[in-house]
Amino acid sequence: MVQPEAEELIAQIIAGDTTALSRAITLIESNNPNHFAKANTVINGCLPHANSSIRIGITGVPGVGKSSFIEVFGKHLTHQGKKVAVLTIDPSSAVSHGSILGDKTRMEKLSKDPNAYVRPSASGETLGGVARKTRETITLCEAAGFDTIIIETVGVGQSEIAVHSMVDFFLLLQITGAGDELQGIKRGIIEMADAIVITKSDGDNIPKTTLTKTELSRALHYFPPKKSGWIPTVTTCSSKTQEGIPEVEKIILNYVETTKNNGYFNRKRAEQNDYWLTETINDQLKQDFFNHPQIQNVLKETKKAVQNNETSPFAAAQLLLETYKNLRT
Repeated sequence: MVQPEAEELIAQIIAGDTTALSRAITLIESNNPNHFAKANTVINGCLPHANSSIRIGITGVPGVGKSSFIEVFGKHLTHQGKKVAVLTIDPSSAVSHGSILGDKTRMEKLSKDPNAYVRPSASGETLGGVARKTRETITLCEAAGFDTIIIETVGVGQSEIAVHSMVDFFLLLQITGAGDELQGIKRGIIEMADAIVITKSDGDNIPKTTLTKTELSRALHYFPPKKSGWIPTVTTCSSKTQEGIPEVEKIILNYVETTKNNGYFNRKRAEQNDYWLTETINDQLKQDFFNHPQIQNVLKETKKAVQNNETSPFAAAQLLLETYKNLRT
């Protein structure tokens, strides 16, 4: 199949063609150096049509029901005529190169919704690489007319930091009944959260989720105030009964209104752009360094010397960097 030229792809994306959007995302996910120039042309062509969405990051411990929540929340938004794109960041795929298309099948109803687009993350060598491609995918989705972008963390750990650095609103999903409700959640993740939603608040579980809501609300008072001027909120919801789903949307809209009024919304986006500029340079330099054939040869020998205590890791690193510097001049 003949692939469309960059200009044609840009025009199709702006027209809301999701087939062209998928092709363009595949292009920017490619590690083939021959695709880099075309990918950059597409991204730059889409940039003037981007930045008009609300970007929402969603994380939570395994079993919290992220996919169920996203599907119900996404359908709630599309029923109002909004266009929703769901993207995932999956550090496990970066390690195993495995497929996470299971996420797409779990959100079957949302995937079939004409006002929604669900795209799993590509596997990559590093979480940084996967995250950078997700950041570029946001631009393409916004250019295609999606006004709500949901970024889901599939794993735990560094992926939360990556997601937090590319969204406007960070939502932590939490379950009840685990004894200490803060157990298993890193303090840093709670500090990042703009809202905590206790899921599965239905049937016999309602009293427990109500108690958890009170406990978490109390605990949040001990955290330092946010730069955004926003006070994090705790609420409950049920993906089964859809109770509490409209309230989650109201919280997000209130946050957006508050932060746009005090200037934080645009300031945060500008800071995120700076962050991704630096991250992309770091990522590219790292790739260039380790993929250079001569560096690979020197690295092999240097590693042996370090392992045999013939040189220190620091001296070895300096030698490799000097070698790389000389190769580039």
